[in-house]
Amino acid sequence: MENNHGINNAVSRKIIGVYWAPVVVWMIIIFLLSSRQSVTVSPEYFLNFLFFKTLHIIEYSILFALTARALYRGGRGEVKRDVYVWAFIMTVVYAMSDELHQQFVPSRQGHLRDVIIDGIGAGLTWFYLVQLLPKAPKKLKNLARNLDIPF
Repeated sequence: MENNHGINNAVSRKIIGVYWAPVVVWMIIIFLLSSRQSVTVSPEYFLNFLFFKTLHIIEYSILFALTARALYRGGRGEVKRDVYVWAFIMTVVYAMSDELHQQFVPSRQGHLRDVIIDGIGAGLTWFYLVQLLPKAPKKLKNLARNLDIPF
């Protein structure tokens, strides 16, 4: 009985380390990036807006993929649709908390618009994983399988 319990603990540690640690590390990276004071990449408002909102989409696309991977591979092997729904909810809730956090950073502001943009990033990745990746070339599908990304 004790041996089985020890195996379960080892499996749990592996699941946390392999599947959930990248999610937490990525959340920390997002938190640190949003803790910086406001910066610009161009004197043009539109170029700054486009650059930083593209970063939002990329950041939260990655967070969605990592969270879906952790829920699917590190969870109970739930139905992929449920995994994607929960990954989306978790990603958007984190985006909301990040915008709230930015209210307390000098020269930064939290915006509902940014939460929506972050949700678009998560949604685009969801669409990609469900609709496009299954039809992708074999090499790309194999890469996704090697990374334990559910599709």
